[in-house]
Order: sequence, then structure tokens, then C-alpha cells
Amino acid sequence: MLRVLYLIFALSGFLPSATVVMAADAPTVLVWGDSLSAAYGIPVDKGWGNLLQEKLGDDYRVVNGSISGETSAGGLTRLPEALKTHQPAYLLLELGANDGLRGIDLPTMRSNLEAMLKLAQAANAKVILLGIQLPPNYGSTFTEKFAAIYTDLAKQYNAPLVPFLLDGVADNWDLMQADGLHPTAEAQPKVLENVWKVLETVLPAH
Repeated sequence: MLRVLYLIFALSGFLPSATVVMAADAPTVLVWGDSLSAAYGIPVDKGWGNLLQEKLGDDYRVVNGSISGETSAGGLTRLPEALKTHQPAYLLLELGANDGLRGIDLPTMRSNLEAMLKLAQAANAKVILLGIQLPPNYGSTFTEKFAAIYTDLAKQYNAPLVPFLLDGVADNWDLMQADGLHPTAEAQPKVLENVWKVLETVLPAH
């Protein structure tokens, strides 16, 4: 389980992943996360964000604004401009893990996530929270409080929640890169599956 911590807290890179541009009239899905959503260490076209674009086809435009190493504070700083530029119909919010590595207190992390929820909803974007779980070596009290931030915010703001983005991935060495820190390209369909289970309940039926 310890490798889960390193995986979700990876701070290298700080480079945004590529943006996939679709038809101008297609509703936008904005992915807003850290290295777990930025296709770190693998070809961008293999990342789950790009796989989501392939799954949605021309009906939606997926914009991946994720940056490796991003914190909730960084995401909050960048979000207003992204909302203005892309005017997303949906926001997939995957941030908070790196806050733990940097020693940012949980109330601050919660406040940042809450502010992003409010901003997105005020911009008429439907927010889907992508939850992260911490390993047990951080202690049950801390890990439970950390996880509760996502569940509490999801309930308070009526936001659908993916309980754990890396469910079925983080504990499988075969789905880890050689550095032991990041999911492989082969793991990305499983990550997308975790997201899709919730996202498909939000998107309008065709």
C-alpha cells in the first residue's frame, strides 16, 4: 500500500498534458487533476483522459488541464481562467493528493476543493469528484478524515463521486511503471473504467 502514497503524490513534471480539440459546438468535459490524470510517464494518447475522448467520440470535447504535481491551491488559482476559456459542461475534479505530501493541512485542502466546486457550479458546470485514498501508514484517523473530505463535499454540493480513482490499479504491480510510482499505459483503461462508472450516470442518454 505504501506505493499508493508515492503514486498519488508524484511531483515531477509540472507539464500539462495535451488538449484534444473537437467540434466547437460539442459540450466540453474538463479534466482537472495532477499526474494521475496528466498521463505522466506514458504517451499522452494512452492516458485515461485521451481514452475518454475516444469513448465519447464527437459528441463531447475533452480538455485535459491536469498538471503533474498540482495541488488544490494551484488548481484553484488556474481554474477561473480555464472555466472562462473552455466553458465546460462537466468538470472532472481530481486534486488533493499532493497537498498531503507538502504538509498542507486538511481544512485548507477542503477549502480549496470547495472553492473549485463553487466556481464550477456557478459557471454551470456539473462537477464529478474523483476521490483519492491514502495508505494506512498515515494512521486511520488521518486517512479517514482525508477520505471524508471527498464524500462530505460530494454530499454537500450534490456532486457525483468516484470513491477511488486508482481502484484496482494501485495494488497491482503489473499495472505500475518501472519506477513503481505511476500507472502504466496498460492501467489506463481500468482508471477510465472507474471514472466511467460514475460519469455515464451523469451524461444525458442518447
